Amino acid sequence: MNKILRKRILSPGVKDLLVETPRIARKRQAGQFVMLRVSETGERIPLTIADADPEAGWIRLIFQEVGHSTLELGRLEVGDSILDLAGPLGRPTHIENKGTVVCVGGGIGTAPVHPIACAMKAAGNRVISILGARTAELLIMEDEMGATSDELLICTDDGSKGRQGFVTNVLQDLIDRGETIHEVVAIGPVVMMRAVSEVTRAHGIPTVVSLNATMVDGTGMCGGCRVTVDGRSRFVCVDGPEFDGHAVDFAELQQRQRAYLTQERQALEADHVCHIGRDQPYAGRTS
Repeated sequence: MNKILRKRILSPGVKDLLVETPRIARKRQAGQFVMLRVSETGERIPLTIADADPEAGWIRLIFQEVGHSTLELGRLEVGDSILDLAGPLGRPTHIENKGTVVCVGGGIGTAPVHPIACAMKAAGNRVISILGARTAELLIMEDEMGATSDELLICTDDGSKGRQGFVTNVLQDLIDRGETIHEVVAIGPVVMMRAVSEVTRAHGIPTVVSLNATMVDGTGMCGGCRVTVDGRSRFVCVDGPEFDGHAVDFAELQQRQRAYLTQERQALEADHVCHIGRDQPYAGRTS
């Protein structure tokens, strides 16, 4: 169980795994995630389910190697198994025929936005997708997003592909051209989701963001993923991960995400010492 069936590299530091887990594959809905642990001494980390096949019995996990635990996960090969895998967790995305839905994926955020775009399209919506990354090399899942979108727009910070600029620039272009947008779904770095929410707030466009807060158990008991939404404390793992982007206290969220930076750096340094000189190079931070 939890055996890795396929492994691919999508971009520098970004791995793509198909994991055998029939029960989760049958139950999962768009927007949900799993909690996993690679080894007995490893921490539990949340990853959104990027895709699933209930008949074949696998789910797809796409992640960026940014810390010790994701580096450890990235070292697993086809045939290896993930020790613990719990899910599906979190509230599924609310899917209905709204009209025109704009799905915005920033960097690795394209992976969790993909199943939402697919579900929105299947419900009869017109789906416009905006993908952004620092460079063309870091863009992922263009073909998959293009296949499920009525229109696919690309931007990069350096202009190496698509429009030079940010996803907010492309979103503003859509608004300026008179596009009637019934909802925006934005997933990516906190600063990106905050910026998207500010653009849509000015135009009264409903906006959903998916928050990747620090989690320990994924069941609402630890309180580590607490966020403030519309002035109330909510837990990302059980009340989310999706919330109204206009109601999230992004400043508090950014501050809480920096709470364990010292420990994360220490874990990375220890990982480097343990693996230096081996065939698997030390990746370090990629964002």
